[in-house]
Amino acid sequence: MNASSVPTGRTGLVGPGPGGALDGEDSADRLARAALSHLVGYGNASLAVLLRTVGPAEAWAQIRAEHPDIEPRHDLDRLRQLGGWLICPGDPGWPSGLESLGRAAERGEPEYGTPLALWVLGEAGAARKVLTEGDQRGVAVVGSRAATAYGQHVASELACALVERDWMVVSGAAFGIDAAAHRGALAGGGMTAAVLACGVDIPYPAAHARLLDEIRAHGLLVSEVPLGSPPLRRRFLIRNRLIAALTRGTVLVEAGVRSGALSTARHARRLGRGLMVVPGPVTSAMSAGCHRLLRDHREDCALVTDARDVEEEIGPVGLAGGPAGAPTSPRDDLPAAVRALLEAMPTRRVAGVAVLARRIGREANEVLAMLGPLELEGLVESTPDGYRLTALGRGPDEPRPTRPWPAQRRPTASDPAGSAPTGTSHVGTPDADADDDALFPMREVNP
Repeated sequence: MNASSVPTGRTGLVGPGPGGALDGEDSADRLARAALSHLVGYGNASLAVLLRTVGPAEAWAQIRAEHPDIEPRHDLDRLRQLGGWLICPGDPGWPSGLESLGRAAERGEPEYGTPLALWVLGEAGAARKVLTEGDQRGVAVVGSRAATAYGQHVASELACALVERDWMVVSGAAFGIDAAAHRGALAGGGMTAAVLACGVDIPYPAAHARLLDEIRAHGLLVSEVPLGSPPLRRRFLIRNRLIAALTRGTVLVEAGVRSGALSTARHARRLGRGLMVVPGPVTSAMSAGCHRLLRDHREDCALVTDARDVEEEIGPVGLAGGPAGAPTSPRDDLPAAVRALLEAMPTRRVAGVAVLARRIGREANEVLAMLGPLELEGLVESTPDGYRLTALGRGPDEPRPTRPWPAQRRPTASDPAGSAPTGTSHVGTPDADADDDALFPMREVNP
């Protein structure tokens, strides 16, 4: 795709892509975000604090003299010449799923929060679909680079079947499982996006130059670092959080016990997204990490073998109605999803919204929508650190209040998605279960 083939109408995305800023129309904030994209990332917590305190434009104004080699307007001009565009928070095309990264960063990793901007190359229609609908119809398919023939076959077939069911496949364009997933999605004629740990103008790995060209022509190349940025080792684990955040769920096809792909699974769990694992031969070291997840974290991940299983786990479904007849316990006439939430709640300790969402495989805003009525009915109680069952919620023989269960509500302006009610924990608040994140190795891996 060349620059002249990209639409320039104002319909949603930024840059020369569909609906973006034309040459000379870059705002101070947009230029600042482009410039600071060179500097943010691994270990740069001080810059992250400055950004939260004064915002991108003022932060760049304060440190600009220290970086005379950074020319954001030149970077954006180059991006447009390639037919790409920059997407910033607040733009109509900004992925809503990325906002959860900011909440997760409150747990003490501010440099891993919401990216300043996304540098994008690809097909305009794919951009609209992948970026704006990924948190509803996107699936990350990831795994080991040293994949077996079994793993590559499963990943390719799974991705192909998913796009035939109108899902979008997101991965990292690495060797092994990632490449097989992209190729399967392309073979199925569906949407796929590659989230890169380098600039979108760099074909990395070099052996995947042709594959990246195909993804760009029919899907999307995405990165949070500017053009020309090399694929540094530390950037691979950082970009994995974007793969998890851009999708509704993550499927781990093959992973050894110290595979870097486990970090994507870790981010999916922290963000309250669906986590699914494909089993492999018990004799295969490449599936040992998958089997360990299934054994040690069975409440947080599901075993899947095909696209139908994936759709059953993370496909959008409405709350089911409760059984007819007079209830015999406080839970009997509640929807199945609400009963599952009650069963997942601790009785003595407390659990945050993100933990509860992971346990029942729901979005955090859906869990918040269920917790409000449950608290009104006296089945759960909130504390400054989270939620727990009340005596009424625990006791199967206690009479239940007569207030009817309301229909599922949507978050409103006064109760935005992902924000907790007053006096409750925020999405991403850890509880005693947070220590199990030690399963996932936080280490640098070879790209």
